[in-house]
Amino acid sequence: MPELPEVEVTMRGVRPYLEQQRIKSVYFDDYRLREPFDPRLSELEGGFIDAVSRRGKFIVIHSDHGSVIVHLGMTGHFKVQDATAPAVKHDHFALTLESGKMVRLNDSRRFGLVHYVPPGQDPLCDEHLVNLGPEPLDDEFNGAYLLRRLQRIKKGEIKPALMNSRIVVGVGNIYASESLFTAAIHPQSQANALTLTQCTTLCRVIKATLQRSIAEGGTTIRDFAGADGKPGYFVQELQVYGKNGKPCPRCGTKLEKIVQGQRSTFFCPHCQKLYVKPLSAV
Repeated sequence: MPELPEVEVTMRGVRPYLEQQRIKSVYFDDYRLREPFDPRLSELEGGFIDAVSRRGKFIVIHSDHGSVIVHLGMTGHFKVQDATAPAVKHDHFALTLESGKMVRLNDSRRFGLVHYVPPGQDPLCDEHLVNLGPEPLDDEFNGAYLLRRLQRIKKGEIKPALMNSRIVVGVGNIYASESLFTAAIHPQSQANALTLTQCTTLCRVIKATLQRSIAEGGTTIRDFAGADGKPGYFVQELQVYGKNGKPCPRCGTKLEKIVQGQRSTFFCPHCQKLYVKPLSAV
């Protein structure tokens, strides 16, 4: 599933073709994605797109005829093509622009989302976005904030906490594993056992990891590619994710794999310290 860097790369890829353009026509088929297509999407026709942004793993297309919230799901990806290009299998949604370009959403497994928000309503207040935590690259996401949120968790491990979108958005499975390794924190550490210093380090590492991945075009796991069709190259920099049984790049110990919240976690049992609260503090 595309994570924050992949969504950011995709958003940056389609934004120059969408912003300051008028929508000539809208296409959506009869298939259901995560939600059925809203017939009101047709009202976007004739609308002027003034901005394209990202919130967490969602891309938001803002126009004076309403907004569109898009989630790529597991296999969704945008394509920028000439308006005359023929559709192919799994092309479920498209915006044709007066520039002669078309932006298509292809989603083979149909776990994505295309959600219409009427004009006059702030898409950031929509039910899909309103309860999201801060962006990990924003100043609001810092050690003091993370410590405060983690201390509210009575029982829970740090890796699932980092993947909780109400705490911070977009730190998915790959980047949580990678960041915890860099910060030398065991993924099964009690979330509320971390200190301010550890939270500050973790925030700094998460920001740096995500920024490096964005610069490299994201991580190619399975079939991710940006809007230009090019794959991401951060996969070449992964230190632990997907490397169960291979030597730790730091100490040589065999990396291990566990499952947390139905997601695979990769870590070094030697380098990453397990933090738990002393019994007297529980």
